Amino acid sequence: MSATIAPEAGGSVTIDQARRRLAQDFRQHGLDSPDLDARLLVGHALGLGHTTLAREAARSLTAAESAAIARLAARRLGREPVARIIGEKEFWTLSLKLNAETLVPRPETETVVEAALDALGAQGRGRALRVADLGTGSGALLLALLSECPAAVGVGTDISASALACARDNARALALAHRAAFVVSDYGAALAGPFELVVSNPPYVRHGDIATLQPEVCKFAPPRALDGGADGLDGYRVIAADARRLLAPDGVIVVELGAGQLSAVASLFVTAGLAVGSPRYDLAGAARALLARLRP
Repeated sequence: MSATIAPEAGGSVTIDQARRRLAQDFRQHGLDSPDLDARLLVGHALGLGHTTLAREAARSLTAAESAAIARLAARRLGREPVARIIGEKEFWTLSLKLNAETLVPRPETETVVEAALDALGAQGRGRALRVADLGTGSGALLLALLSECPAAVGVGTDISASALACARDNARALALAHRAAFVVSDYGAALAGPFELVVSNPPYVRHGDIATLQPEVCKFAPPRALDGGADGLDGYRVIAADARRLLAPDGVIVVELGAGQLSAVASLFVTAGLAVGSPRYDLAGAARALLARLRP
């Protein structure tokens, strides 16, 4: 697929015209946010931020610039997410680099950060906490929490060394590397507790449902970060089985939930000897985060 940004015969295309034509193409192909996607891709192709892009809107594109925009547009029309094309995504106001082995952080996942911070309370955020992020990917959850808890230190685990390299780069870029470590590990297997806070966004899609996800996800996300096994609960079983070993006596664990998984995950945690709290709902009204503590 290609985008219609070529100039009319004998004419030229301005930055604004290219952006508008791109948005029209994206809209006609049923993309969810055509105007935003077009603005981000044109800005990325030209190396311009939002303010400069608006200021130079009337400038004519060179042939090389038009070609660069067209290449990026073709990738988006192939349903590659914009965040993967430009290589970064904002999460909790933090700009995070991505690679092929990391998920694109979603706004819904910020619900886990909100639930964790509420559980800690204003006083708890200032403590010298130990935080573990199991399956950290780009480091989104860990780095968001460290940015809010100035005395905390943390460790992120992942089975992908490439994902951890991305997380380390993000920690350095955010000036958090001195408080964040990253370890190749299957969830918490390589860690020694206790941790005052354990968070995780585990793979929770049922294996048989992966092919039904949006193309942006099923075609471009790393399969290991999606596949939760036959019932979508494999990751939660591992986390629940290890929770008592990892948690400090007053510690809390917060996990992201997939659609309809609240009851099943809560049951796994209760069976593992945890006391389950009320779920946290996302803006769509779905139970998105579940909190649990050690039972006395």
